[in-house]
Amino acid sequence: MEQDERELTQSNPAHAASSGRWAMHPMFWGAVAVTGGLLAVYLAFFHDRGPNGSAEAAVSRLRLEDIPFNGTRAYEYLKQLVAIGPRPSGSAGMAAQQKLVAEHFAKQGAQVEFQQFGVRHPVDGSTVPMANVIARWHPDRQERILLCAHYDTLPLPMLDPVDPRGTFVGANDGASGVALLMELAHEIPRLQTHLGIDVVLLDGEEFIFDRNDRYFLGSEWFARQHIAARPPFRYRWGVLLDMIGDADLQIYQDRTSMGWRDVRPLVEDIWATAARLGVREFIPRKKHAVQDDHVPLHDIAGISICDIIDFDYPPWHTQGDTADKCSALSLAKVGWVVREWLASLR
Repeated sequence: MEQDERELTQSNPAHAASSGRWAMHPMFWGAVAVTGGLLAVYLAFFHDRGPNGSAEAAVSRLRLEDIPFNGTRAYEYLKQLVAIGPRPSGSAGMAAQQKLVAEHFAKQGAQVEFQQFGVRHPVDGSTVPMANVIARWHPDRQERILLCAHYDTLPLPMLDPVDPRGTFVGANDGASGVALLMELAHEIPRLQTHLGIDVVLLDGEEFIFDRNDRYFLGSEWFARQHIAARPPFRYRWGVLLDMIGDADLQIYQDRTSMGWRDVRPLVEDIWATAARLGVREFIPRKKHAVQDDHVPLHDIAGISICDIIDFDYPPWHTQGDTADKCSALSLAKVGWVVREWLASLR
């Protein structure tokens, strides 16, 4: 398999069910085993500041007050989610989050439903209740846009160098995408578009206790139900938002998304929108080949969907993934780009 020397994720979608965002280069695990310096190795492999190797190359000069998208409120939503505590699938924290987001989307005029299913616990074999949250605006429209994010948190901070069985609250990896969609829900009813919009929060993205456990349970369920139901509408495009709140924001084009011929124009359109707005953190260069919820949505359901993800995030899967590592400015930048892209669709 041909890989960039900085590439730590596998580029073959066939690995999606078993490897997920843990699909790292074997050298990574070897280095960890030899040195024991998990965080140091992660930093050395993952941190790349921009296309020219400098922080300035990937940072726009936009201030929060320059951006007509309410990043401050989105950040408050992020902190509200984190305050619930851990939110793994089937937990009390997840139940509290489900109530919060369902009430929020309904208040913003969406038709809200829970797509419920159950999965086998990978450790004790019990049945774990899961549910995707689906919020629809203009449900009668035949052509639609899918906006989604996973809203479960990793059960344990498996890459934490101090306590891999400690507490994981998933500020960026989980809450950031949800918070942005919660803020975007204020904007959707005002968009001048003939398209319907579905916001879907996906459960079970990483209900894992070992890196070989199955990922993407909610997106696979959604994809299979979509095919089985043969709905009267079609999704023109889909966008997955994951880990987009990092205060040190750098969003490269996902190699997996760019590798799909039907999806490449979508990626180019979104990054062109960012360039037009001056949001330089959307870097028009491929870097990681990310296995994420977009893979089953594309490969099973046939939805042309891309992943907007900042995978260069040192606190990933550690106890350090807390709200202070995220920022209102990053959420504002990503939200503005997504909203303006939606507004441009005809």
